[in-house]
Amino acid sequence: MARKTSFYAICPLGLEELLATELRACAASEIKCARGGVFFAGSQACAMRACLNSRLASRILMRLASSDYYDEEDIYNFACRTKWEEHFGPDKSIRIDINAHRSPLRSLDFTLLRIKDGICDRFNHFMQTRPNVDRVHPDVRIFAYVDQRYCTFYLDMCGEALFKRGWRRDKGEAPLKENLASGLLMLAGWQPDVALLDPFCGSGTIAIEAACAACGIAPGLNRKFLFQNFSDFERDLWEEIRDDARAAVNRHAKVSIHASDISSIVVEKAIENAKAAGLEALLEDGRLVFERCDAREVKAPAASGLLIANPPYGEQSNPKSASVASLMKNVSDNLKHNFSGWTAWLLTSDRSLPRQMRLSESRKIPLFNGPLECRFFKFEMVSGSFRDKHDRQDS
Repeated sequence: MARKTSFYAICPLGLEELLATELRACAASEIKCARGGVFFAGSQACAMRACLNSRLASRILMRLASSDYYDEEDIYNFACRTKWEEHFGPDKSIRIDINAHRSPLRSLDFTLLRIKDGICDRFNHFMQTRPNVDRVHPDVRIFAYVDQRYCTFYLDMCGEALFKRGWRRDKGEAPLKENLASGLLMLAGWQPDVALLDPFCGSGTIAIEAACAACGIAPGLNRKFLFQNFSDFERDLWEEIRDDARAAVNRHAKVSIHASDISSIVVEKAIENAKAAGLEALLEDGRLVFERCDAREVKAPAASGLLIANPPYGEQSNPKSASVASLMKNVSDNLKHNFSGWTAWLLTSDRSLPRQMRLSESRKIPLFNGPLECRFFKFEMVSGSFRDKHDRQDS
């Protein structure tokens, strides 16, 4: 039986339960959700599958050891005791990052330096050589987390954050991270047989994540991971896992995804992103459509479906344009008249959005878009009820 190791998967706040479900599909066990992440146990194969397949995780860390401490010298001694050589050799460059919560340490920078000293001193003692530090492109990335009493060391399995899929050519204004976009799709319950529309597509993140999910394209299929630099890396096992993911890709999946933006330049960039994601076939036969259109005038591409969008709000809107409140009121009027039978899900940091749109949400889910606390509002566009009501009020 494969040896179990402890891991911690980081994700956007609000997506922890969905990430736990993803990890179960990778054969993870001992799953425990925390704020902004999920603890789990599993084999190396389980962790590699999670790095390759998770659409929600930002990073996956392998737990090495934990120790109580009083000051920086205790943490230095802890670094000296940790058996780093079991995971990487002195020929590998390293980067060390530290995070703290309510720690009594006077200087995290000094603590980080002492951790580096401890690692290097251990290698010097046992091997008469030490790893170099590379802050930009390290072979091995070490995370230290300190709270009031304990220091814990982790090895990063990933390298680049997992939400960086590799297809984004231009971020555009206030981009939605890829893993949050996938989270929106999952929270809304979208499935490939349901028509999807994003009338504020920007760089195309929601539409592209949906198309990749429909085609079974693993998010990490075309990238490298730092676990490939570990001493116990099982290359044959990794090739088998990756081959299974390649075999699961189906670019003939039946799907109807439409995305639009008011800027033709932005739409062209979204199309380039989709091509970089390997979605040319879907673009060519119209299963994935990007077009220039004002969200106040967009038409429903099907009799029913899901509208999922990250519309502009105060932190990301252009002050020269019409006010966001006025814009969203006009968008709402269009939805009421042309999208009966649809369900609209909108992510915003503006909690007054339902009032601006003169709609009552049927559900709201707290989420974070980077540092911004947001709500993911659900609106049921019921046939006839809005138009009749507001026509009477306006007369």
